[in-house]
Amino acid sequence: MASEKVPMLVEGFRQLTEDARRLKLERPEIIDSIEEARAHGDLSENAEYHAAKERQGQVEAMLADVEDRLSRALVIDPTTLSGDKVVFGATVTLIDEEKKKIRYQLVGQTEADANVGRISYNSPLGRALISRQVGEEVEVTTPAGERYYEIAKIEFI
Repeated sequence: MASEKVPMLVEGFRQLTEDARRLKLERPEIIDSIEEARAHGDLSENAEYHAAKERQGQVEAMLADVEDRLSRALVIDPTTLSGDKVVFGATVTLIDEEKKKIRYQLVGQTEADANVGRISYNSPLGRALISRQVGEEVEVTTPAGERYYEIAKIEFI
């Protein structure tokens, strides 16, 4: 995998750490399931054995991915940032074409959840906002067509 740093907020780092802990705790349970299924005899037709081995593969793959992201994490605390340009971690208030205010924080990909106002810095809107200033307009291509926003406010909270 690439050794490129993965920016994330403190909460995102904590969540990944918790995910790694939970996956590691699941390992012994899976091993117990495999041992129990082996005790039933013929492995070629043992559904419990195959299910446990499949789950073991899934857990190991997920754990490898989480540990990789943790090892490349660049943890950013937005409250330590300042400036007049949109950067990772900034909370941006936008005004859309209908003069409606929308507020988003630019976060890492695993932390993104538009429903709670967090968008990935890598999303089309996130990429359009990076390095922009208050008063600038941004144009974003969405599945519904072109959207235009004006940057009303940039905060580091």
